[in-house]
Amino acid sequence: MEVGEGRGAIPGPFSLRYARRMNAHPLSVKGVVLHEGRVLLLLNERSEWDLPGGRPDAGEDHHAALAREVREETGLVVGVGALLDEHLFEVLPQRFVRIVAYACDLCGGEVSLSHEHVEQRWVPLASLGPSIDGHPLPAGYLGAIFQAIDQRPSP
Repeated sequence: MEVGEGRGAIPGPFSLRYARRMNAHPLSVKGVVLHEGRVLLLLNERSEWDLPGGRPDAGEDHHAALAREVREETGLVVGVGALLDEHLFEVLPQRFVRIVAYACDLCGGEVSLSHEHVEQRWVPLASLGPSIDGHPLPAGYLGAIFQAIDQRPSP
């Protein structure tokens, strides 16, 4: 089956160009960790809120890479669940990264911030928006968080 065919595909050459463009950029897997009505966000060196995660090692599966990255960046143990979102993120002008976000279940551990971020925060879901305490939360991450909230089972 070619790109652009099958259930849910966008027909025509657009989808093929989109697929090529997405694969031409470095990959970063990100986790949406929800716990007790809050989401874990990390403040990066660009003064933007970030989701925990990073680049998979060569040959490493997305789920294993994300579990490893979350543990390295936060000290938390997570179970990686459903795919939430995939988008291009412009990290710096004309420098794009392919973001693939997954829902994560908190399994254990205590937050211990790595050198890669300057702050961590459990943000109440009701406080989410394009900016939190004067620091931007990129739209793609905000969308992934809302996807995770929508996919959670009702209590």
